Amino acid sequence: MVTTIASQRKDATMLPLPPDIVPFLMVFAPLFSQSVFRHAQLLLLGALLAPGKRTVTAALRLTGHADDPHFQNYHRVLNRAHWSCHKAAALLLKLLVAAFVPEGPLLVGIDETLERRKGPKIAARGVYRDAARSSKEYLTKASGLRWISMMLLVPIAFAGRVWALPFFTVLAPSERYHQQRGRPHKTLADWARQMIGQLRHWLPDRCLYVVADSEYAVIELLAHALSLAPPVSMITRLRLDAGLYAPAPPRKPGTIGRPRVKGKRLPKLEQVAIDPKTVWRRARVARWYSQGAREVELVSDTCVWYHPGKPVVPLRYVLIRDPKQRFRTQALLCTDLDVVPEQILSWFVLRWQLETTFEEVRAHLGVETQRQWNDLAIARTTPVLLGLFSLVTLWADRLYAREELEVRRAAWYIKERPTFSDAIAAVRRQVWPHAVSCMCASEADMQNLPYRLLERFADTLCYAA
Repeated sequence: MVTTIASQRKDATMLPLPPDIVPFLMVFAPLFSQSVFRHAQLLLLGALLAPGKRTVTAALRLTGHADDPHFQNYHRVLNRAHWSCHKAAALLLKLLVAAFVPEGPLLVGIDETLERRKGPKIAARGVYRDAARSSKEYLTKASGLRWISMMLLVPIAFAGRVWALPFFTVLAPSERYHQQRGRPHKTLADWARQMIGQLRHWLPDRCLYVVADSEYAVIELLAHALSLAPPVSMITRLRLDAGLYAPAPPRKPGTIGRPRVKGKRLPKLEQVAIDPKTVWRRARVARWYSQGAREVELVSDTCVWYHPGKPVVPLRYVLIRDPKQRFRTQALLCTDLDVVPEQILSWFVLRWQLETTFEEVRAHLGVETQRQWNDLAIARTTPVLLGLFSLVTLWADRLYAREELEVRRAAWYIKERPTFSDAIAAVRRQVWPHAVSCMCASEADMQNLPYRLLERFADTLCYAA
C-alpha cells in the first residue's frame, strides 16, 4: 500500500528525511496538493524538532525558513488549505494497526482532555473542570478547549508496557457555544457515539473493545455500540445504584401483549457489596494503575440495565473492592457477556494510559503552546500534535528493532526502559543529519558545519525556555 501511494507522488515533493520516516509520511500524501504537502512536511518537522512552543513561526525558525517572505503559505496549511483531518485519522489508524496489532481484538480508549487556552477570538473556548488539577477535596476550573480523543491501547516492545496512541481527536464545544449559534448541543456521549460508529466503519472486520470512564456509561451509547454490525463492546464504570434486572424469561406460547424486556429486579450493587452472603473471590491484577501488581476481591454476574423509556442493555457487571483501600468498592460493566471478570478489570485499568499520553504531549509536543485562533486552524493543530505522538512511537519502534534506540541514563537515575522522551530524542537524532543536506561527507571523521546551521542550533538553544 505504501509503495503504491509513494509511486503516485514525485520525489521532489519530499524534504530530505530519514528513509524510515518517508514511507509513513507518503501515506498521507494523497490528502494534499504537492505544494501544500511540502509545506505540511516542513511544519511537521518543525513541530518535531522544536523544544518549546509549537507555533508556525517556531517551526519555520527550526527548519531555516525564518527569512522566507512567503511565510503566510505555511499558516494557510492550517487555516485555509483543503485537506481532511478525518481522512488523516483513518490513515493513521491503519498504520498503527498494521504495525502493532495486525490480528486479534483491538482495545481502544476514549477520554476527554482540556487544552488550557485564553483569548476572546477563540470561539469554542469554555470553562470546564480541570481534571489534572482537581482532587476529591478541591474543584479547579479552567478556561480552554475540550477535546475528545480516541487512542489505540497497544503493547510497545521498547517500553515494555501498554501505551495509548492517539489517532482520532475531535473538538467538543460547550453548551453555550451551541446555544449562541442556534445549534443543538452534543454531549460527550453524543460525540462518542459518532466516533465509535466511525471507528467501526474504518475497521469493519475487527473485534473492538472501547474502554471509557463513567462519563460514557450512558444507556443510549451502550445500546448504539451493540447495534453496530458487528457489535462494538464497551467497558466502563457502572453506578452502584443502577437499575439492574434479570434477563426476560422465555415467552410462553399464546401470551398476549408486548414481549417482556426484563425479568425481576435485582438488588442494587451497593447492597450486594455490604451483603454478608456475597461470595467474593480473590483476583490478581498484573498492573493496578501505576502501582504494580495488586490483589483485589471481586464478584461478577450477568444482567440487563433498564431505565423506563430507554433501550435495554445486556451486560456483565464486575464489583470490585480493594482491601488496601479500606474495601473501597467500585463497579465496572462490559457489554460482552463472554469476557471473564479478570480480563475486564485488566483492560479497564489501562484507561489511565490515556492520561499519561495527555501529559506526555503537553510536556514534549507542546499541545497547550500553539497560538492559533482561527477556527479551522484550531480544529486541526491539536489533533495533529496528538497524532504526532503516535508517529514518533512508530518511528522509534523501527529504531528499536535495529537497536538504535538509546536510553538516557545518569548516575542518579537508573533507567531500564526507554520512555517517550527517549523515543522523540532518537527520532530527532535521525532527522537532524538528513535535514542538513549541504554537509560535506568527504571525510568520515570530520564534516563541515555551515555557519547558518550553527547559528540555527545556537538560536534554538538560547530560546529553548
